[in-house]
Amino acid sequence: MIRKLNRIKTALVDQGKTNKWLAEQLGKDPATISKWCTNASQPSLEMMMVIAKVLNVEMNDLVRLDEAPDPKSKDIAFDDTQNK
Repeated sequence: MIRKLNRIKTALVDQGKTNKWLAEQLGKDPATISKWCTNASQPSLEMMMVIAKVLNVEMNDLVRLDEAPDPKSKDIAFDDTQNK
């Protein structure tokens, strides 16, 4: 099941921008932007920050917390080695 973790496509539509436009702004392949917009893959946290800046929106506007994975799920492996 693909979780819709980001709202990049919604933000682009709201501003009348295209995937191609965002790819040009970020210097990324349009196929990569397409994968992000369909939630087939997710950009890094750092890239989400850049996207928010380019779109002039808050980071929270691009993230769907209601779709976040349940931390108690056995299907998700969390790497907490950096917190030790």
